[in-house]
Amino acid sequence: MARTAARGGRSKVAAASSNRKRPPERATAKAANSAVARTSTPELETIFDYVHHAAARLERAHVIFAHGTTDPVAEAAFLVGEAMHLHPDEVEPQAARRVPKAAGRRILGWIEQRIATRKPAAYLVNRMYMRGLPFYVDERVIVPRSFIGEILDSHFGDDDVLRLRHPATVTRVLDLCTGSGCLAILAARAFPNATVDATDLSADALAVAARNVREHGLTDRIHVAQGDLFTAVSGKRYDLIISNPPYVDAKGMAGLPHECLAEPRMAFDGGADGIDLVRQIIDGANTHLAPGGGLLCEVGRCKPAIEKAYPRADLLWLDTEESEGEVFWIEVARLADRSAHSAGAA
Repeated sequence: MARTAARGGRSKVAAASSNRKRPPERATAKAANSAVARTSTPELETIFDYVHHAAARLERAHVIFAHGTTDPVAEAAFLVGEAMHLHPDEVEPQAARRVPKAAGRRILGWIEQRIATRKPAAYLVNRMYMRGLPFYVDERVIVPRSFIGEILDSHFGDDDVLRLRHPATVTRVLDLCTGSGCLAILAARAFPNATVDATDLSADALAVAARNVREHGLTDRIHVAQGDLFTAVSGKRYDLIISNPPYVDAKGMAGLPHECLAEPRMAFDGGADGIDLVRQIIDGANTHLAPGGGLLCEVGRCKPAIEKAYPRADLLWLDTEESEGEVFWIEVARLADRSAHSAGAA
């Protein structure tokens, strides 16, 4: 039996993109972007000038926007902001600010590099934002994009109607497939009484995660560990397990856009139907959850495959401002009914 919950609160501007791991379709620029592309290159002096020019170049080059930005203007503003050492929320209010020549050269260089290499902009500047927070990224990790950060705010906060569990009661959290560690860090901030174990199979990814944990001053609360899913935390139990695992199916893997090919393949590949790792997480979560605990898992477009594999599982599908039915919640008591999996596997 599947259920759908109400949407959570609106994301901040810095995290208002789709943040999808799934293979994206080409974003259609807004009418304003099209107008930008038809204009000639102006004299570049202000932040507005550089955003205007960069957006036009990106649109004409038909790059894919799937890594934290949704259109040419948003990506141009992100790159200009990084060159000017501005948080994304600060770019528009400072549009009239003059850009120093050195920063201008950096912006133009990044734009040309973005077009020539098709690498995600986050790799060019080694930064991405989630829920307004900055995270270091490089090609050892997938560029972070997940709806779970919004759900931690909307469904584990002060709203009595939407709340799945009071944040003060969460004392142990497990983040499976942590990658850059962004969700583990967001969880530590959402649950002030919690310690967090962040695990990943990739030692390279864990090195990035450890750097982000240090930079956010959370080494006393977040522990990174290498292992294949639950093998890194054998015998431990948690109030909350979160995961944004690989969930792209074989068809999706065959059609990944060029931008996604720069990211670690293992961060996408979910097997033939996309849910190889999700199955292992669902089947193993019961023995790693404390009484009253639950599993929060992002699965992209794999809802039909999940419901086919677990037709009797009482999954609560959680919507966000930018997604519908891509994240599920299930309580440990529901996971105890192993017959759900047996029915799906029969």
